Amino acid sequence: MPDALTYMDVLQQTLLEDESMDRTVLTATVPATTTIADVQSRADTRRIPIDKVGIKDIRHPVRIKDRGGQEQHTVATFNMYVYLPHHFKGTHMSRFVAILNGHEHEIGVSTFREMLSEMAERLESEAGHIEMRFPFFIDKKAPISGVASLLDYDVTLIGDIHDGKPKMSIKVVVPVTSLCPCSKQISDYGAHNQRSHVTVEARTRGFLWIEELIEMVEAEASCELYGLLKRPDEKYVTERAYDNPKFVEDTVRDVARRLNDDERISAYIVEAENFESIHNHSAYALIECDKEIEARKAGSAPDCD
Repeated sequence: MPDALTYMDVLQQTLLEDESMDRTVLTATVPATTTIADVQSRADTRRIPIDKVGIKDIRHPVRIKDRGGQEQHTVATFNMYVYLPHHFKGTHMSRFVAILNGHEHEIGVSTFREMLSEMAERLESEAGHIEMRFPFFIDKKAPISGVASLLDYDVTLIGDIHDGKPKMSIKVVVPVTSLCPCSKQISDYGAHNQRSHVTVEARTRGFLWIEELIEMVEAEASCELYGLLKRPDEKYVTERAYDNPKFVEDTVRDVARRLNDDERISAYIVEAENFESIHNHSAYALIECDKEIEARKAGSAPDCD
């Protein structure tokens, strides 16, 4: 009895038979199927709702308009979640990606709110949450020489929707210099200083440029940062920080005061973290304020002082 043909024997024989053709075409017969089951929509009997379910850390190109009228083309990292009622087994993960790809090839700030509403509608959810995190660049001039350079900031747009009502927030991480008042007071010369991150998340009820929020923070730091400095500039920023010492507590309080004075901001969280140059740990402070809640408590104009 002849040996059974191996897979390679069959393939070689097929290719020999098709030598007269310009190319070999491989075809497959796909069996007919019935309707594909929608497993995610099946009932769940555990009666436990899920607050947020969706996709995390997906990157997509975006365009961001700056105060100068220019557009910055960059790549953002998205987190997209919806509320899942207790009676559904799962959400439809592919729809999140479809929503991203449905907005041409680039997403802008102007389409962010639309995308939030679309997500809640297509996922048939009463609540949804989107975060869009991206690097934002500002062209800054050195304080003395005027030499220009770019400085990057981490920015996140945050959208929440509940029962068709969206709320928008903006979050910025601003790198600054901080100088210790105690160190300056007790030392015969010098003072310890370090780079710090001041993070502000602001819920807005009016239009607010990203640059405006960054400037509020930089104005209250011991000194702001620059990408490029010449020697006269370095002398200036060193002396500026020395003349303007601040504890981490001072920083959050001073930034909070500016946020309180801006009527376009209805709520905020301001954090400051000093990466201590004389310790192997950071100093940290946080202030959180919802102006509308505070106003109702006080029966007066919103104020978190």
